[in-house]
Amino acid sequence: MKPQDIEELRQLIEFLKAHQVAEFDLDRGDVKIRLKFQEAAHSSPGLADLARALGSVPTALGQAPSATASAAAASPTAVPAEDLDAGLHFVQSPMVGTFYASPSPGAASFVSSGDYVEKGQVICIIEAMKLMNEIESDTAGEIVRCLVTNGQPIEFGQRLFAIRPA
Repeated sequence: MKPQDIEELRQLIEFLKAHQVAEFDLDRGDVKIRLKFQEAAHSSPGLADLARALGSVPTALGQAPSATASAAAASPTAVPAEDLDAGLHFVQSPMVGTFYASPSPGAASFVSSGDYVEKGQVICIIEAMKLMNEIESDTAGEIVRCLVTNGQPIEFGQRLFAIRPA
């Protein structure tokens, strides 16, 4: 899984946790995930354990440990997500629509992780009601990560990019 996919999965788990969803299936091409949650009264592993396991998944290319290896590798001394996000600026969606990372299918993305962007530089497109809206960076800095995937439906105020301000 790519780092952005892992971040998306973390957000999904938090959403499911907040809304107390009992079961969830996800099928995206070669990735299939089935989550079935126990009630809080049980002492079996829960969403917090799964979130900690996902936090320890290696992000280097070529490493694809099994879910049990990831769960076993979870450590209580792992750095909390808030600490990782400290000092980052988040570009948020100004509208509901569909996120596109490039100007056309098959074209290179506007930005990638590690790219430096200037304030006002176009970083993505959001399609809303058949209109393509160019979204500009509201700060200068380095793109740390993209928090959404190409073609993903997004909500107003949803975080799109994490930027380390210059």
